[in-house]
Amino acid sequence: MRQHEVDGGARRAVFSPVENGARVDAVVRRIGDAIELGLLADGEQLPGESELAAQLGVSTVTLREALMALRQQGLVTTRRGRGGGSFVTVPEAPAEDRLRARLSGWSTEELRDLGDHWAALSGAAARLSAQRTEPADLRPLRRTADELTHAEEVSARSRLYGRFHVELAAAAQSARLTREQVELQSEVGALLCLVLATDEYREEVSDRHRSVISAVQDGAHETAGTLAERCVRESTARLVAVRLTL
Repeated sequence: MRQHEVDGGARRAVFSPVENGARVDAVVRRIGDAIELGLLADGEQLPGESELAAQLGVSTVTLREALMALRQQGLVTTRRGRGGGSFVTVPEAPAEDRLRARLSGWSTEELRDLGDHWAALSGAAARLSAQRTEPADLRPLRRTADELTHAEEVSARSRLYGRFHVELAAAAQSARLTREQVELQSEVGALLCLVLATDEYREEVSDRHRSVISAVQDGAHETAGTLAERCVRESTARLVAVRLTL
């Protein structure tokens, strides 16, 4: 995935000011989540320290501490000298046994609660998108849906699934909804590898995403919202089913 392939509101949300409070942790989560989702591309150079600190609304000292933490997590590499700077490093996909162990830490009630929250976010984003979006705003969504159709690696499928819902929130022109989607995908995104392994379900999800896009384009806000919610609830139900086997 090249840098220009993820654009618009989703990227703006990544580099918008973080909330007050634990600033270092907030910056680490924001950039780390964006890398995990593929909103920042492997090898992409981050803005310079002064510029990035200004975009995120933090001091350069806070930013440097956050970049240090990201380097320790293997998500950022820093190069010195001419042409140097901080560069994104996309991690390898977690092994299936590690994902299953991570899923086992969730109770079925917690998964269903997360699914309810996710469905509410995506449904609201789809309804607002149908009311606010322009045809050009749908290009990232169509591109992501097309990439999902042809994605062979399960890790790529899970990133594209999550990216679609982030871009749907961006199409709603809501920075807050977009940031919440990014944070939510950091919780559930990798787990979707456990349900997207089959080509059959990958194709089903692609069809559902295209149906959402069509409803948004037609301005059918209630239909768009219902379709987005149904897509999320189906995936959550599949995760719950896997959890019950552990």
